[in-house]
Amino acid sequence: MENASPDALRNVQLDHRQVRVLAHPLRMRLLGTLRLDGPATATALAEKLDTNTGATSYHLRQLAEAGLVAEDPDRGTGRQRWWRAAHDISSFDPTDYDDDPDTRAAVQWIQGEQVRQIVELAERWMADAPGHPPQWRDAAGTSDMVLTLSPARLEALNGELWQVLQRYHDEAAAHAEPDARSVHVFLMAFPRAEGKR
Repeated sequence: MENASPDALRNVQLDHRQVRVLAHPLRMRLLGTLRLDGPATATALAEKLDTNTGATSYHLRQLAEAGLVAEDPDRGTGRQRWWRAAHDISSFDPTDYDDDPDTRAAVQWIQGEQVRQIVELAERWMADAPGHPPQWRDAAGTSDMVLTLSPARLEALNGELWQVLQRYHDEAAAHAEPDARSVHVFLMAFPRAEGKR
């Protein structure tokens, strides 16, 4: 990518095999943790995710074989292996897998798991919100709007919203305010089920 900032997000368009490998609860959690918290050992990840080191090591190797994580040789010492996410974002177009029932099922599982994670994170925030300062409670929020769009316009809307998110990501270092925190931003848009609210 020309003129990319050093903080530009690294994106991978998932192939069939990567989708199938990622369609596993621990693997999704491992990849997400490495992306959010940075490089770690299998032992540290097992402690953080409340699992055992053997399972963590096995699933890290599966993710590595698919090119989703990589060893971080600059951090490793002796037998201790450090792992890092190979990309910041995983993308896919569900229709890319229409010819492969197994990958299509994996995509459906991944999307369902993403929705479950969004719900869990939102519920956790709502339960904890009263303990946060007023400015955070006022700044955080949820909203929705129903629009009438064609598939092309919906794709354009998602693209524009993604550009806004990318800009805020790229500007984060330049605007490092003392009260800045990591913030979850979710982007979902899908056709309304007819006859339903």
